[in-house]
Amino acid sequence: MEQKTNPMRHLDKAGVPYTVHHYEGGALSGIDVATVQGQDPREVFKTLVTVGKPKCYYVFLVPVTGDLDLKKAAASVGEKSVSMLKSAELLPLTGYVHGGCSPLCLKRPMRVTIDSTAQGLERIYFSAGKVGYQIEMAVADLPKALEFQFADVRKPRQGED
Repeated sequence: MEQKTNPMRHLDKAGVPYTVHHYEGGALSGIDVATVQGQDPREVFKTLVTVGKPKCYYVFLVPVTGDLDLKKAAASVGEKSVSMLKSAELLPLTGYVHGGCSPLCLKRPMRVTIDSTAQGLERIYFSAGKVGYQIEMAVADLPKALEFQFADVRKPRQGED
């Protein structure tokens, strides 16, 4: 049995049902993870951390089939602009390493925005807080697990919708 991560313990405490998925291979791309796991890539979300004004940090979940549109992201949180957090700053600010960042149990409170494409899904997959581990849960249960907003923050990859 896998070792419980803080996000798993958080969901247990909140009584939110979830399934853990494990994959080998270290830091694979989100599309690769979905393929290896036999998951619909539109349901697999990556967790991205940005910075706006000094010391204002934001978390965005976007499907692995697209990228974060920084202009849409900034507008969704009332900022003039946001930029991606430098990889070296991720662990001290979130408690997570690159490839294992979860929107749950962040080291410091951050506003979370989930791309609006998740609203039309039954389930969502995201990092369980450790590289190689994912949480699968019902989108309908997200409000029981964390405070967030839905917003259109996705930029489709070239050649996609």
